[in-house]
Amino acid sequence: MSNAFIADAPLYTAVRAYAETHPLRLHTPGHAGKADALSVFGNLLSLDVTELPETDSLFEADGPIRAAEEKAARAFGASHTLFSAGGATLCIQTMLRLASQSGNQRVVIARGAHRSAIHAMSLLDLEPIWVWPEPFKGSSLPGVVSPQAVEQALAGSGAAFVYVTSPDYYGILSDIEGIAAVCRRHDVPLLVDGAHGAHLHYLEGGVLHPLAQGADLVCDSAHKTLPVLTGGAFLQMGATRFSRDSAKDAMALFGSSSPSYLILLSLDLARAWGEQHGKKAFAALQARVNALYDRLAIRDLLPPPAPRDPVRITLDVGRVGLSGAEADSWLRKRGISIEMHDDRHIVMLPSVFHDEADFAALTDALTALPIRRTLAPAIATAPEHPDAAMTPGEALRAACERLPVEQTAGRVAAEGCCPCPPGIPLVCPGERISASLAAALKNYGVNALNVIK
Repeated sequence: MSNAFIADAPLYTAVRAYAETHPLRLHTPGHAGKADALSVFGNLLSLDVTELPETDSLFEADGPIRAAEEKAARAFGASHTLFSAGGATLCIQTMLRLASQSGNQRVVIARGAHRSAIHAMSLLDLEPIWVWPEPFKGSSLPGVVSPQAVEQALAGSGAAFVYVTSPDYYGILSDIEGIAAVCRRHDVPLLVDGAHGAHLHYLEGGVLHPLAQGADLVCDSAHKTLPVLTGGAFLQMGATRFSRDSAKDAMALFGSSSPSYLILLSLDLARAWGEQHGKKAFAALQARVNALYDRLAIRDLLPPPAPRDPVRITLDVGRVGLSGAEADSWLRKRGISIEMHDDRHIVMLPSVFHDEADFAALTDALTALPIRRTLAPAIATAPEHPDAAMTPGEALRAACERLPVEQTAGRVAAEGCCPCPPGIPLVCPGERISASLAAALKNYGVNALNVIK
């Protein structure tokens, strides 16, 4: 059969063209496009199957999928581990559904929540009690939510559970152990969006992973940093207050009835790979990242000290007078593709499958970044705290209209807007938009927004 039809497939053409440039990929997924990471797949089409007597069914698993999930639970030290072919989003939806089944709709939630959590809160009609991150001195990074702030939010709120994100997009780690202790005192479960930290299980004895620090439910977006196909995630259950069956039922509410078996296979293989090679591979990666940081300290590119993911590379290029976009462009011209940038930072996700040559190329490019001018020290600015006029669920169900963002001042948002970076929602459904917030949205490139009629 002729393959002439390929020329009429724009997405395939674009992805194939990107792959054929052979860039040094410092972004998700964690296999970094290295053939040896998933070479066991061989002929993909022969493994792309569906629910069969031989292959089990994800949401009613009692065969090989259940066996694979039970092996994963033992490997990660969880009471249960569930596979998701719907990414971290499906895990987040499942966690929120599980924790809200008591009938109490109030939740203490860190403002750095991913948009999938905002959407799920709207669908489940949850009422957020926001806890805002506390910026780091001398840094423009968003900061973290402290245990003390969570304690204050819980006191007298009657909230059913606490939801935080750690690590964040920049790799900054929250004090999950301290927050978990607060949750235990109030007898509420702690849910952690750990999407960017599945690999923390393999570093420093696993103590950095939220599951090891006392979280009850953790979303691990495995494809971000492990050799897993895009869309693969683990839902880690650390406490017995939630049952496996109820978690499967909750996941089935949101998940596709035709999950990708290729993604499920990659999760199973990544767990097996991790048990044999994970600790050694990530220790080697950490050593390479530390060596890179040592070189870059001379260029003054490192952000101020903060608890962080040991293998995520976050650099403050504003210290040498570059914007994040300028540094990103510089690296792209040298065949290096990064995860993200903001106005003065760049973020890179190195993989355990990057070799010495990859790190040498990255080091050469970063040490050659031009010095343009000296900028004032980074100063964190607290984001605006919009007032809530209604719950996210009420806003979702209300009639709305779409307006140019400059015309939204004084109106109530019918949708959320979570620019990434920084990943902190500027406005959530049901919140009133001020003139300054409308200007901030415009500055982030938001041209129109749905508002309540």
